[in-house]
Amino acid sequence: MRRWILLGVATLGVLAVWTVVFGAGTLEGWWRRPLAPQGDTAAFAAAADRMIAAESTGNLAFTLIEQGRPVHERFASKGAPVDRDTLFQVASLSKWITALGVMTLVDAGRVDLDAPVDTYLSRWKLPPSEFDNRQVTVRRLLSHTAGLTDGLGYAGFAPGQPVQPLVASLTRAADASPHAEGAVKAGLQPGAGWKYSGGGYTLLQLLIEDVTGEPFAAYMRRAVLDPLGMTRSTFLLPEPWPANVAEIYGPGGTKAIHYRFTATGAASLYTSAADLTRLIAAHRPGTDGTPAGRGVLRPSTLAEMRRPHAAQYGADIWGLGLVLYAPNEAGDFIAGHDGNNFPAINTAARFDPASGDGIVVLETGDEALATRLAGEWVFWRTGNVDNLMVLLEARRTLVVLAIGWAVILLGAGVFGWRLRWRGR
Repeated sequence: MRRWILLGVATLGVLAVWTVVFGAGTLEGWWRRPLAPQGDTAAFAAAADRMIAAESTGNLAFTLIEQGRPVHERFASKGAPVDRDTLFQVASLSKWITALGVMTLVDAGRVDLDAPVDTYLSRWKLPPSEFDNRQVTVRRLLSHTAGLTDGLGYAGFAPGQPVQPLVASLTRAADASPHAEGAVKAGLQPGAGWKYSGGGYTLLQLLIEDVTGEPFAAYMRRAVLDPLGMTRSTFLLPEPWPANVAEIYGPGGTKAIHYRFTATGAASLYTSAADLTRLIAAHRPGTDGTPAGRGVLRPSTLAEMRRPHAAQYGADIWGLGLVLYAPNEAGDFIAGHDGNNFPAINTAARFDPASGDGIVVLETGDEALATRLAGEWVFWRTGNVDNLMVLLEARRTLVVLAIGWAVILLGAGVFGWRLRWRGR
C-alpha cells in the first residue's frame, strides 16, 4: 500500500511540476523562436512579407516603423489595390483614438477622470442597478473596469438598414454581437476588476457630444485627427464614399458586406497605415522639437494613458484606452490596440514609446493575421510574449499541456502495472 501511495504522490508532483514549468515557459517565451534575429530589421521585414504572402487572402497594409518613421511597407489585395493611404474600417482599434478625444477634454479641464460619467451626460443616464452608479467613472470606462456587463461587440447595420440612434443603442444595442447582453449598465461592482465593454466606449462617445455640444465625428476631426496630421481618417465616412476605401473580405477571400455603425467611437474609425504611423510618431518628441502629443495632449497625459489600470492573472493588460502588450524593458510598455469584427476584419497597431518603433497591420480576409504578425513583432522587439498572443494560442497551449498530462499518467500507469505484476 505504501508504494501505491508514494506512486500517487509522485505522479501528482510530476503533474504539478510539468504544469508550472510549461505554463511559465509559455508566458516567458521559452518555447518560442522570433521571426528573425533581434535587431535585424531587414530580416524581420522579409519574414513578415513571407508570412503575408502565405496567409493573406483579402487585403492588407503593413508598415514597420523605427523612430517614428516607416522603414518597410507591404500591401496586398485580392481586389482593388491597397496603399499606405487606403482607409480601412478598423473595428475596436477605434477605441484608442476615442480615448485620445476624451483625454483632450481632461487636459482642458472640462472632464475629471475620477468623476461619475453621469455628471457629464444630459441625454441619457446609466440605469439603476444594485451598484452605485457614482462609481462608474470616466477613468474606469476608459480602462474597462467600470463593471459594465453589456458584452458588446457590435455587428453593425447592413446597407439599406437604418442605423440606430446613439441613445437608443445605449439602452439596448440593436446590432449587438451574438451572445452579448447589449444593455449598458453596471452589472458588476465598479472598480473590482477588468471586463471588456464596447458599450463603455459608446458611452464615452455620448460624453464627448454632451460636453462639447458637437457631433462626435466633428469634434474628433477638429481636436484630434487633423492636429495629428491624420487628415484622411474619419469616424463618419461621407456619402458618396471617398476614393481609396478598402473592400471588406471574409475568410478565404470572399467579398463581404460593408456594415455601418452607431457606435463609431467603439467600432468604426476609418484610418490608414500612413495616418496610424503619424499617430505612433506623435508619442515621442518630433525632429523639430515639438513635444510628444503634438499639442493635442500633454506628454504627461500620454504617459498616464500607458500607466497600468487593469490586470489579469497578475499581468498588467490595460491603461486608459490602450492595451499594454508587454514590458518594453525600459520601464514602460509596448502599447497600442487591436480590432476584430465580422466577418474577418483584423487590425493591429503596437508602439514602443521609448524608441518610437512600431508596427501597423490593417487587413480583412483573416480573423487573426494582423494580431499574430504584430505579436511576432513584440517578441522579436523585446523578447517578451505579447499578451494577446497568449490568448490567441490558448487552445494550442492547452492541447500540449494535456498531452504532457496524458504522457505522465500513462507512465505512472505502466509503472503501477509493473509494481502489481512484481507483487504477485
